[in-house]
Amino acid sequence: MTYTNPESTSAALELAGVSRSYEQGGAKLKVFENASTIIQPGEMVALVGPSGAGKSSLLHIAGLLEAPDSGDVLICGKTTSSMSDRQRSSVRRQTVGFIYQFHHLLPEFTARENVVIPQMIAGTSRKDAGYRAEELLNFLGLMGRLRHRPGELSGGEQQRVAIARALANRPRVLLADEPTGNLDPATSNKVLDVLIALARSEGLAALIATHNHELASSLDRTLHLSDGRIEEI
Repeated sequence: MTYTNPESTSAALELAGVSRSYEQGGAKLKVFENASTIIQPGEMVALVGPSGAGKSSLLHIAGLLEAPDSGDVLICGKTTSSMSDRQRSSVRRQTVGFIYQFHHLLPEFTARENVVIPQMIAGTSRKDAGYRAEELLNFLGLMGRLRHRPGELSGGEQQRVAIARALANRPRVLLADEPTGNLDPATSNKVLDVLIALARSEGLAALIATHNHELASSLDRTLHLSDGRIEEI
């Protein structure tokens, strides 16, 4: 039976009492317990907390890369706990975009191709994927770098290509794990500006894990993850 929270059917992302723990040295290490939050379309939320608090694990669960020990993740009001691995992969591919601290671009392909490829995997025609790639890269100030491979781009340019790739399939939810953590402050600020502008223009629900207080303060609200609990600050 599919569960839909009547109070959050408009939510793009809901974490409903999710818990996660790992086995370590024969002992059970609790990462977080009964973590809950709701993020609406167009809302950008910072996730902060000390190193090792479980921010990356929470993002992996929110993005259906991992299953929680208990609780549920709802995407656009629909439960995912009862889905098969194949169904979860389909939802993830169609609905969720990821940005990581390290860009993970395919080194043998150009900036444009790195944005085209995930669209074609999702079933978009090469022509339409090319239009979308150029639209995003133009917005991100990279039209002059379309045919450059990652090794020919600066760190900030590489991360902007990664942002375009994450948004290529028009996701409803954007998850970012320290998206500027590998950049110098000046480049970081430029990347943040285009990330926020593009996410808002696309109407995304975004959850961004960061140690950057300037980034956190520029978003709509901030969640603090510590001692296994999520608290809004």
